Amino acid sequence: MAARLEQPPPDARDGVTLPTRHVRAAAAVSVLWLGAGSWLGAVTGCRQASDQTSGQAFGQTTSEASAKTARVPATAESTAKSRGASTWAPQSANARRTVITDAVARIAPSVVTVQTAVVEHAPADPFDGFFGGRPSDRSAAGLGSGFITRADGVIVTNAHVVAGATSVNVALRDGTTYPAKVVGVDELNDLAVLRINAQHLSVAPLGSSNDLLIGEWAIAIGNPYGFFLGNPEPSVTVGVISGSGRNLVGQAEGGGVYVDMIQTDAAINPGNSGGPLVNALGEVIGVNSSIYTPSGGSIGLGFAIPINRVKRVTEDLLLHGAVRRPWIGVQVQLPETAGANPRAALTSGVIIRSVAPGSPAAQANLQPGDVIERANDRTLHNPYDWQAELLDLRVGDAVALAVRRGARELTVSVTVADLPEVSAPKVEVLREIELASLTPAIRVERGIRSDQGAVITRVSDRVSEELGIQTGDVIVQINHSPVTSADQAARALNYYGGRGPIRMYFERHGQVFTTDFSIQ
Repeated sequence: MAARLEQPPPDARDGVTLPTRHVRAAAAVSVLWLGAGSWLGAVTGCRQASDQTSGQAFGQTTSEASAKTARVPATAESTAKSRGASTWAPQSANARRTVITDAVARIAPSVVTVQTAVVEHAPADPFDGFFGGRPSDRSAAGLGSGFITRADGVIVTNAHVVAGATSVNVALRDGTTYPAKVVGVDELNDLAVLRINAQHLSVAPLGSSNDLLIGEWAIAIGNPYGFFLGNPEPSVTVGVISGSGRNLVGQAEGGGVYVDMIQTDAAINPGNSGGPLVNALGEVIGVNSSIYTPSGGSIGLGFAIPINRVKRVTEDLLLHGAVRRPWIGVQVQLPETAGANPRAALTSGVIIRSVAPGSPAAQANLQPGDVIERANDRTLHNPYDWQAELLDLRVGDAVALAVRRGARELTVSVTVADLPEVSAPKVEVLREIELASLTPAIRVERGIRSDQGAVITRVSDRVSEELGIQTGDVIVQINHSPVTSADQAARALNYYGGRGPIRMYFERHGQVFTTDFSIQ
């Protein structure tokens, strides 16, 4: 039931964390993203057939919002009219305007629909084998959302919206459609930058995600379930900012981690992927990415990528075609929570386990056993907070770290460098890791929470040190590809090796953690 490298992934079940995938008309499936087995439901994908959506109500559409806005309290004029008064004039249209309608009017012209085509390989009918039949290819259509960030045709969307696409087109609000080029993709942050050959486009005003207020208005805009087919006008749903800096930790099927996300109860539905989350000023504060649901539709638990991170990733993709992954050269200690309350990991601290020789951390005299308590303005409570800080750092930045060493409090400045490649070539790395598929018997014997994955049965000292993994760890996800078996884990490492940075999610002592590395 997990997503495969070849696309598209198989069906999803409850108990998993998935993205708000774009609608794919030819395949009625939901796509696995990140695990959340300890929650009450699942974060679902958006690749669902259009026939599944007929007759269903998901979230509040623009027309529904207008209908609710129209239900204003009775006034003296309306009362007089109901009593047969001969003279009555409706109130000014301005009486219907609110901060929400003003924000929507400001942002809507820059919201686009992203149309994709993916060629899927269909096996030949076995009966055709008698007549020389061969496997055939078929094209599947997909839909997502995005928004314009530069007037010369630069557009931001989710990476999973364009994953595996053989062609990408962008439809503007008025229905005008342009072929799009994928400038760059950052799978780790689930972001992609597109470009179309157009000028003088409406640009989305970008706000800041650093000063969000819990309870302030949040507006989600996009094209859920491909509604653009009937009308290119984007759909609007409204809620509030429910939380910020959310670290979403999965401990079961497809286990993985989302860090530093914005939470909102504005309805985010399939097809909203890549669309903007907007504040009451009409400024983009996040990119809609995922929902948590037991049913496939919105239940008021949606998550967006903070816009400040989006700005950094977009700039890297435009300048370099890839994201420069920040690195300072420390491996942090993972909390030992076996037999303890799993929530203890949330306050376990950020303890340095090892420091890479010659790294920026070594040059700053950081040592194993040091506890990093703050990074710039962020207080660090656990390794997830540290991962969130790394996502916001840029290569070349100087980061101020508040460190506790025994009874001493230190402040050090570390210059961020590029994530180095693993010293061994890809083929040697694969040879130095032995994996076994997770079985029910192994799960019970070792007390493993994940339902599926690949158990590390042997790993060389060199690879263990450089990747931060050890024998007994269970690999549950590689980038955004959930791992269902040892063979799939090997295929994923082989596929992503040499293509850029890799993030591996693994379970150790009942908790899911990550390690970032790059293979030659």
